[in-house]
Amino acid sequence: MVVLGVLVFVHEFGHYIVARWCGVHVEVFSIGFGKTITEWTDSVGTVWKLSWLPLGGYVKLHGQEQPHDVSDEVRASWMAGKTFHDKHVLPRALVVAAGPIANFLLASLLFAGLFLAFGKPMTEPVVGKVLPDGAAAKAGLMAEDRIEAIDGHAIATFEDIQRIVVERPGQRLVLTVLRDRKQVELPVVTGSREVAGRAVGLLGISGSKVGYVPVGPVESLTGGFVQTWKVTADTFAGIAQMISGARGTEELGGPLRIAQMSGQVAKLGVASLISFIAVLSVNLGLINLFPIPVLDGGHLLFYLLEAIRGRPLPPKAQEYGLRAGIAVLASLFIFATWNDLTNIGLFRWVASLIG
Repeated sequence: MVVLGVLVFVHEFGHYIVARWCGVHVEVFSIGFGKTITEWTDSVGTVWKLSWLPLGGYVKLHGQEQPHDVSDEVRASWMAGKTFHDKHVLPRALVVAAGPIANFLLASLLFAGLFLAFGKPMTEPVVGKVLPDGAAAKAGLMAEDRIEAIDGHAIATFEDIQRIVVERPGQRLVLTVLRDRKQVELPVVTGSREVAGRAVGLLGISGSKVGYVPVGPVESLTGGFVQTWKVTADTFAGIAQMISGARGTEELGGPLRIAQMSGQVAKLGVASLISFIAVLSVNLGLINLFPIPVLDGGHLLFYLLEAIRGRPLPPKAQEYGLRAGIAVLASLFIFATWNDLTNIGLFRWVASLIG
């Protein structure tokens, strides 16, 4: 509840703050759905609610409906200049996009705070494991060897090793290695493998030793944005692999998986939990930008078409789009919940009772 509550609050607060900035009155700000646990009204008339089902939230904008969709009584109650539908397409798009943007900003700030408090993580250039029959094994590389240089180029992180080796398939390299406090030079001929029609070099080692480098406020903030971009790119790549069939869909999870993983990660400490929230925040922001009607990305798609056409899409087109979006989301929710129940062992437990 804490993890989802933070993510939902930040997402909806993004919508709320930009709506207020654009002159749109916000009628309701709700965390959760269903029956209200508690609520209060602030000085500008916004009702803040906490509801019992913590699977999301919403912001109810004043005049969010089109005039032809409501009764005369509702239209008469609208405050001039503060309705959402009367705003130009750009302010409306900004209000909708603010939710996902707030999630990306939250992730960046959380990563930056972790870097500032604990240092920026880096994998040291220390050999954790040598794969049998690989190029490193043939060259005599051993676990716990620290690679200090390759062909005279200084190595600071394990990623430096990967970057050089990948670009040198089937070539001879000279590794300067620190072993038992002594420097030794090991010549190695890298292996080669074709990836996406391109040959890449292989060394046959893995790294396991993680260190933390102290960084200042500016570098930690920059690192937070870079890490957020990296998580975004990795998430997008993972989804693309699922769509293409290169990766299984059993990794898709919903609220039950989040609850399970939240408990597991929390046991590892506050830093791990904060990192987990940051990654989930990126996922929430990215998924909401998908061009599926009902989601923020679907609304942005409608606004883009409106800007191009010079007028909104016909009501029927929007209605059909929203129906399709609801169907897609319902299917994904059912599928993700099925994965969650499978992952927590419910079906195995039921099978054992039957057996």
